[in-house]
Amino acid sequence: MTDHAHGAGGDGPPHRLVEFGVAAFTALFGLIVVVGSLQIGIGWGAEGPKSGFFPFYIALFILLASGVNALTALAGPGDRLFAEWSQLRQVLVVVVPTTIYVFMVPVIGMYVSSLLLIAAFMKFLGRYGWPLTLAVAIGVTIATYLMFEKWFLIPLPKGPIEDRLGL
Repeated sequence: MTDHAHGAGGDGPPHRLVEFGVAAFTALFGLIVVVGSLQIGIGWGAEGPKSGFFPFYIALFILLASGVNALTALAGPGDRLFAEWSQLRQVLVVVVPTTIYVFMVPVIGMYVSSLLLIAAFMKFLGRYGWPLTLAVAIGVTIATYLMFEKWFLIPLPKGPIEDRLGL
């Protein structure tokens, strides 16, 4: 990172805003866990603690830590830059396709999704030619299939293509 990411100059989101946003997100997560734990019970039953007992107290710690982080973010210097927009774009170039991959796995299966992700990264980020891109994407997918399905006997999520191929 350049000096711009730590203060002076540059354009991007302020460090304080990002820290507060993360604190708010973790607090929301903690609140969701608290509500869910209360719904399933946080007390002590005849057989021991109910299902929500431990998640409830962990969520309280998450809420406490989120509050501390929010206060720290608000008390910190307000002029520091978290990152420049160009740096965040570089992160999003990896995060967006990976997120799409995660949502594609239940729909089209692990193997086709992985093949597409590897090919997209190699072709568009690595700028490799099509022959090498396809060779590696197909090779890694086949190797993964053999390793998990045949050798370790661990089935991974399959989609309609694998079903048609009888895999």
